Amino acid sequence: MPSGTHPPRVPPGRRLYAVGDIHGRADLLSRLLAEIATDAKCRGPAQNRLVYLGDYVDRGPDSADVIDLVLDGAPAGFDGVTLMGNHEDMMRRFLFDLTIGRGWLMNGADATLRSYGVEPPTPHDDTQAYRRASVELAQHLPPRHRRFLDSLALSHEEGDYFFVHAGVRPGVPLAEQRPEDLVWIRDEFLESDAEFGKRVVHGHSITREPTFRHNRIGIDTGAYATGRLTCLVLEGSDWALLQT
Repeated sequence: MPSGTHPPRVPPGRRLYAVGDIHGRADLLSRLLAEIATDAKCRGPAQNRLVYLGDYVDRGPDSADVIDLVLDGAPAGFDGVTLMGNHEDMMRRFLFDLTIGRGWLMNGADATLRSYGVEPPTPHDDTQAYRRASVELAQHLPPRHRRFLDSLALSHEEGDYFFVHAGVRPGVPLAEQRPEDLVWIRDEFLESDAEFGKRVVHGHSITREPTFRHNRIGIDTGAYATGRLTCLVLEGSDWALLQT
């Protein structure tokens, strides 16, 4: 159980499954969704919700398939919340802002582009090569994938938990957080001992094992490289982990 005199709780009758950074590993997500379905059945009736913490794309080989699984693969009876990660931020921006191209490419965009049938540019290519890739991605991107990217939420609050991709800026009320921080922040958040108002559940920063602190829980276990995709299960004041 996480430390603290009054452990955080989710609302009665609700069970939450928070999934960490997937990064193009459709194989792992498929396995984890099967584990989630089995776990929910074993635990008995509840309102089950999947909360995806973002970073569906890049690095792993199957970004397009991951988005399809997120859209279609939830176990029967589950509803879902899909949050934006910094990699979706870069992908979406690349459709209209070529200046993000080299930065995105350095962060695994080549795998995402190939998953949509687009030959990626190289870091040494000129602007025209990036323009070509941007146009082809827009042409190959299924309309529902574009709607998915455009509809991702920045955060989700439920009970005593605040779900977000990267973290929050210490000293700023949760309702006043900047989108850039929710999607991109790292050290200022990770190194803070401040109370944030709610227990923050996040991905974005890889650790070998899930990280439990008095103010946050990190569940990015580097699935694209380690093969370990992590899900945090929250019910009442209890928690559990599912992993591939």
